[in-house]
Amino acid sequence: MIAVTRIAGIPLPSDDPVFLGLIVVHVGFGLAAVATGLVAMLSRKQRGRHPVFGTIYFWTLAGLFATMSALSFLRWAEDSRLFMLGVPSFAAALWGRWNIRNRNPRRHLVGMGASYILMLTAFYVDNGQNLPLWDRLPHVAYWIAPGAIGLPIIVWYLVRPPKFRF
Repeated sequence: MIAVTRIAGIPLPSDDPVFLGLIVVHVGFGLAAVATGLVAMLSRKQRGRHPVFGTIYFWTLAGLFATMSALSFLRWAEDSRLFMLGVPSFAAALWGRWNIRNRNPRRHLVGMGASYILMLTAFYVDNGQNLPLWDRLPHVAYWIAPGAIGLPIIVWYLVRPPKFRF
């Protein structure tokens, strides 16, 4: 029998203090990545806020990836799909970061946007059934909704790119 711990209504499949501690760190990285990624996206694409928050997003996503990897390996049978979303999310962020360093803002936009979409997809796939309103949606919506919202935004900015000031 698997012990379950509930935090904020979300069931966690363990009562092991190490596992729960790792979850707390993981959630912290996740919240920071969502917030800093959003600030970077909504900021003017120039020196200052955008690159500062974009850098923080990248490093919090790196922490999220590291904790997700550990959690996935601890429960591979149940969480391998999260690892399969986390790897391309972090890879897309690496690619986006590499492209801005090489002054390719369009590829940077695609990479960072894709990393954010994949990060949110992993969150909803894992937690959607426990969230108010989301719990009424079919499971396939957790896989589709972040991309259905995010991809048109990325395309919009590819067609009408913001001015980048390096």
